[in-house]
Parts: sequence; structure tokens; C-alpha cells
Amino acid sequence: MSNTFSPLDWLVVASYFLILVISSYLFSRSKINTTREYFVGSNTMSMFAVAISVLATSQSAATFLGVPEFSYKYDFTFIGFYFSGLLAVIFVAYVLIPKFYEMRAITVYELLQNRYGESAKKQAGMMFLVGRVLASGARLYIGSLAISMILFGDVVFTHVAISIMVLIFSALAYTYFGGVKSVILSDIIQAITYIGAGIAVLVFLYYSLGDVNIMQILHENKKLNFIDTSIDGKFSIIGLLSGWLLLNIAAFGLDQDMTQRVLSCKNEKEAAKSLIVSILLTIPVVLIFLLIGVLLFVFYQNSQVVQNFQGENITIFMYYILNEMPEGLRGLVTVGAIAAALSSTSSVLGAMASVAIEDIYKPYKLKQAKVDEKHFVDASRKAVLFFAVVLSAMAMISYFWQRYAELSLIEFALGVMAFAYTGLLGVYFSAIFTSRGNAQTVPFALVGGFITVLALQPYSFGISIGFPWQIVLGTIIAFLIMLIGKKS
Repeated sequence: MSNTFSPLDWLVVASYFLILVISSYLFSRSKINTTREYFVGSNTMSMFAVAISVLATSQSAATFLGVPEFSYKYDFTFIGFYFSGLLAVIFVAYVLIPKFYEMRAITVYELLQNRYGESAKKQAGMMFLVGRVLASGARLYIGSLAISMILFGDVVFTHVAISIMVLIFSALAYTYFGGVKSVILSDIIQAITYIGAGIAVLVFLYYSLGDVNIMQILHENKKLNFIDTSIDGKFSIIGLLSGWLLLNIAAFGLDQDMTQRVLSCKNEKEAAKSLIVSILLTIPVVLIFLLIGVLLFVFYQNSQVVQNFQGENITIFMYYILNEMPEGLRGLVTVGAIAAALSSTSSVLGAMASVAIEDIYKPYKLKQAKVDEKHFVDASRKAVLFFAVVLSAMAMISYFWQRYAELSLIEFALGVMAFAYTGLLGVYFSAIFTSRGNAQTVPFALVGGFITVLALQPYSFGISIGFPWQIVLGTIIAFLIMLIGKKS
């Protein structure tokens, strides 16, 4: 099978970008007068639209390609992560969301201001921004790497940089003018695109296997496990109810990237529903990509597969796209990967801008003089542009970082938000469930959680411990640091 892009593939990609251009124009036509309109849509977004947007944001290009890789190598136990996510969003929906709406929050870190003072809000916001630059910049790089492989057939820096720019400018088309409302509406298009691409691949792959007894092969190779009852498995029940649960609580309730669109709902009940519906919709979507992975196992079971492309380790799904995908379908899968990368990129630009303006710049500026809302709306758009440049730079740095560092730190960069989550979890649990802690203990707790997880990495001190336990220990350390502080 030829691995070059055909005219039909280019037609599919061109059609997708035409839809992006038209929709970005239509979604960005409304005039925005306040930062509340820009960042949370004046709390007018429908529950279902927000649920689809949260679904789209939770899926990146790394997920699009990585989920089939997991089931190709292992089984279906990764689905447990999303059942853990269901428990997490129930907690977020009924414990955190009411508090956010009670104070009419634009960012989740405003809750810490009420509890520990303005400095705590700024410190949590800074932790989010630093983590997001590294993590989202690296994710942007991985998405652009995949797109460069498919579109240009290589991974030279020029083509990777072009792919990065394609994603950033596409994200800016929605985020810069229309704010979160435009992002949420565009996420519906992205979700339909990459889910449609996944279904198309699944159907094509299934019929290409012919008369092979798929279930027998999967059963013989122990690929049909959905539950991991071991103690140290990647997604064991113990891990799902401890570290992975904490990770999901942080992702859905303490990360502005995910929570921003939930705060755009009309009220707290709609916001709670949007979170629960989003995870219920995500489970079957993830199952589609897990099914692709096990079918790829059947497809390649007797073949010699070298998952390598010009020195890059690639997933089995990427290998299949590059070597087996027919004309037209390759173009559809390409736009599916772009859609997955685009939904996570556009959301993070708005999230980072909201924290920078609402939690850091706005309080500072209002202390200097009385300033009207138009100034802050303009500043918000400039912040979106600034973070677009920063994320692009981080993505391009990652290109060289991955190749020339003694240790590949891309995995670390992708996990930085998880490192930051432990500190945030400790601080928020103290704020919500105890009367302890104060402004002085907040920065120590944030840093303490981060350092704990960092110290437990194999490349730090050679300690080998499962990632869920790293999250648990980091959260406990951060929480204990908060308890040291006297009642604020």
C-alpha cells in the first residue's frame, strides 16, 4: 500500500479546513464586552454542548493514537480509568461545582482566594500555568509529529514546525475572537470528526480481517480482560480507586483547562450534569479506540512489525496509518488526529489566558486604578496570542529536547500536570474539609506535592513505584503540609 497522500486524501483535508474557516467565522461574530463573556460565555452555554466540549478536550492526539497502542500490547483494562473518572466527576459535581457557582467563579483558583487570600490564588494559578506550558507544549509537539508523518512523509523540523503552526492558527481562529463560547461550539465539530474517523477505521479494519476468528484469537492471547484485580497492574482496581481517582478529581475539578467550560453552564445543576454526561459519552468513545487496538493485534499477529519511523518510536495505529490505510480513509484519519489535537489546543489557550488575566493581571491592575472591562477583554485576547506563541515555542523546543537530551523528557513533560495536581489536591482538600492551613503553607504544599512525585520517578533516585501511588503520596505530603499551618 502506498504511503503517499493521494488527491482524494488532500480533498478530505481541504474540506475539513474549509469547515473550520466557515465555522470559526460564524462562531466568532458575537460582540464580547466583558471577560465573563469571553472566558465563561456569561454562563449561557447548554449542558449538552459543554458535555461534548469536555469530552473533546479530554481526548488529545496522544490519546487518539495511544489508546489503540494500549489494547494492542495489553487488553481492555484501560477502560477502568474512565470508570474511575465517573466516580471523580460525581465528587467534583456535588462538592466543588456548587462552591464555584456560589462565588460566581471564572477560574477554579478563586476558591483559594476566599479561603487563604489572594496570594494563594496567584500561586495556584502560577503552578497551573507552568505545568500547562510544559505539558500542553509537549502534547502539541506529539500531535504535530503525527501530522507531519502523515502529510509530508517525514519528521524534519521544517515540516513539524508547519504542522505546529497549522494547529496553533486553527486554534486561534476560534479562541481569539469568540472566547470559550466559540471553543465549545468548535469542540462539537472536532468530536464528531475524530469519533467518525475512529468508527470508519474500526469498520474498515473489521471487514479487512475476512473470515478470521477474532474472538478466539483474542481469548487465546488474553486480550479480553476488562478488570485488573492484581496489586501492581497499570489499571488495577486498587489503583483506580486511589491514585487514578485523585488524578481524575484534579483533572476535572482543579484544572482550569477542563473546568473552564463547565463554569460556562447556566447554573450548578447544569454544570454537574455536563460533567457526568461527558464521562458517560467518553466511555464508548474510548472503547472504539480500544477495539481498534485489539483488531490491529489480530491483523499483525503473524507479521514482523517494526514500530519505528525515521528514528521515532511510533504507535501501532500510526504504523497502520502509514503503511496500510487506503486512499480517502487516510485523509479522514488525518483530520481525526488534527481534530483531537485541535480541541485540546484551543481549550488550553483560553484556560491559560483566563488564569493569567483573572487571577494575576486583573487584581494587580485594579489596585493601580479603575479600569473598564474593555481593557481586560483586549488584554485577554493578547494573553491568548502570547500563550499561542509560548506553546508553539515549547513544542518546537520539544523537537530538539527529545533528540539531544540524554534522557527523553517528553514523558516527564506530559506528566507535569499530574505532578502539579498533587499539590493542588492537598491544598483544596485542606480548604474544603479542614479549618487548617493559611497563605504561608500554600506555596510549600504546592511545591511539596510536586517534589514528592518528582523524587519518586525512576530517573531521580531509581525508585520504582506505580504512578497511582506517586499521586497518593504526593497528595498526602501536600495535605500534611497544609495541616501544619494554623487556622487562617
